[in-house]
Amino acid sequence: MATEQIVHIPPGALHPWAKNARTHSRKQIRQIANSIERFGFTNPVLIDNDDAILAGHGRVAAAKLLEMPTVPCVRIETMTQAEKRAYVIADNRLALNAGWDEEILAEELKGLLDIDFDIDVTGFTIAEVDSLVEGLEPEESGAPEDDVLPADDGPRRCSPGDIWQLGSHRLICGDSLDRKSVDALMCGDRAQMVFTDPPYNVPI
Repeated sequence: MATEQIVHIPPGALHPWAKNARTHSRKQIRQIANSIERFGFTNPVLIDNDDAILAGHGRVAAAKLLEMPTVPCVRIETMTQAEKRAYVIADNRLALNAGWDEEILAEELKGLLDIDFDIDVTGFTIAEVDSLVEGLEPEESGAPEDDVLPADDGPRRCSPGDIWQLGSHRLICGDSLDRKSVDALMCGDRAQMVFTDPPYNVPI
């Protein structure tokens, strides 16, 4: 459906598809620009006869950020208007339907880290890479049942609502999602900082 000939057009001469539903944050555009700087413009922009972008809005925005004089384009000449509308959606949606083999992905990312390759150009954050690479580590040996604490039939030492004064700090036995527990802990004061780590401890 597309001619094989690549034409080079200034990015400013191209215009977005009028109802492109796909959005690109400034952070993502910067990531695309970093990829272009490292690997080159490896994927031509698809346009129609009116120079409207059918696929490659993010790449064109990145090219403008890099002040590239031209970008490679392939002109789609045989699609109907309805096919163009459907293609703009399909081009973005179909890529989202793919998944990852996380073990292979983690091994590849770790391999890049081991040779001090700039991992940012992959689009993954350091926190995401750390989380994936940690998954390669073998689980601890032994049965989970062995880690269960023995039953303690002794007297209860604390109850919900109990508050301890630890120097300048206060500690409450309660639910952090319970407003009454928080109010009791703060005793009318207002927190200057909150440190959270959902959903579990991830080293960054």
